[in-house]
Amino acid sequence: MRIIHTADWHIGKNLHKVPMQDELRAFFDWLIKTIIERDIQLLLVSGDIFDYANPSAEDRKMYFHFLKRLIDTDTKIIITGGNHDSAGFLNAPKEILGALDISVIGEATENMEDEIIEVFDAEGSLNLVVAAVPFLKDKDLRHRDQRHQYNNRTDEIRAGIARHYEQLGIICAEKYAEVPCIAMGHLYAIGADPSDSERDIHMGNEAAVDSAIFPEVFDYVALGHIHRPQIIGKNEYIRYSGSPIALSFSEKKDLKSVVLFEVSDKAITEPQVIAVPKRRALIRITGSFEEVNRELNDFESSHPLPAFIEVILKEPSFSSMIISKWEEAKQEFQENPYFKIIRDKIEFKKGAKDISELFEPSVSIEELTPIEVFNKKIEAEELDAKQQTILRNAFTELLEMMNDED
Repeated sequence: MRIIHTADWHIGKNLHKVPMQDELRAFFDWLIKTIIERDIQLLLVSGDIFDYANPSAEDRKMYFHFLKRLIDTDTKIIITGGNHDSAGFLNAPKEILGALDISVIGEATENMEDEIIEVFDAEGSLNLVVAAVPFLKDKDLRHRDQRHQYNNRTDEIRAGIARHYEQLGIICAEKYAEVPCIAMGHLYAIGADPSDSERDIHMGNEAAVDSAIFPEVFDYVALGHIHRPQIIGKNEYIRYSGSPIALSFSEKKDLKSVVLFEVSDKAITEPQVIAVPKRRALIRITGSFEEVNRELNDFESSHPLPAFIEVILKEPSFSSMIISKWEEAKQEFQENPYFKIIRDKIEFKKGAKDISELFEPSVSIEELTPIEVFNKKIEAEELDAKQQTILRNAFTELLEMMNDED
């Protein structure tokens, strides 16, 4: 049985207010083709299917259209919820999708055994089991009768995640000792190398977990949340697949991939990273007006989709003429078929520093997370480090309580 592990599609993602649907459509086309050509029998999607908890009608259509296409390939699909996803939305069509061999675990289940999914081969024999663990919310991890055992909330959350996998591991070891076992997860692991586009989870990522929490009964651990593909704990069988498209300029040089492995003779073969073809380049151009102007005029894209470009003009001293010339040039460049300028900013080293800041395009509130807005606020206040930590922890706890109610 051949298996592909992917995660962090973030359907509905906008980069500086510019939609990224075209990249995702191209990825879905490539993934369908890859599944057919490589005879893939199982697809694992480890969370953050959507970028927002309440996806638009267009984004929902994209999701269901892809699932419909997958059904025609006879590939089994297991989908888990991420910290961006609405568990209620993912779970709503669960029964219908289940009849089509699509298993969805939007949030932790009341009966833990419901997170364990049996996968059968074409002859009807049990081939492997998957512990499909979604993003674990605060309410799933903290137990009132156990809180006195921990020094702080961070330790309590780490222990809760470890306990969840330990209990699933015990079930798998007792009931499925004769077949390979796979675990899924959407979390922040110690040693992971993030980009700047992941939203903090579990105490602002302070409650990162060690790879040792995954019981040895799990032959492969398919993780989501970190957008750069990587192995964890120097173990080839515990890894993040990464996001299939670049979701921020910090990922512009990253390899985008899925992971392929195989169940053979009741064992998991060595995972193989398959690169996802890049359809659009993300480019940051920095320099004086003359340098930027020259580079943009000479630019030609080698990818099917026009490049997204971030421009940072750096000039020695404030000049209203430079501002005017750049605005005029920018309008002309927007007609270029090879690229689209989606963000630009002017920095002057001398003179009217405050004025130069006015010309930096304001970031949409939709692009900021609540914790980012709160951090900006407390950084502006005259508070010592201890007070800031107390306020951040209190805000994070309140935010997670609100998310749990949703």
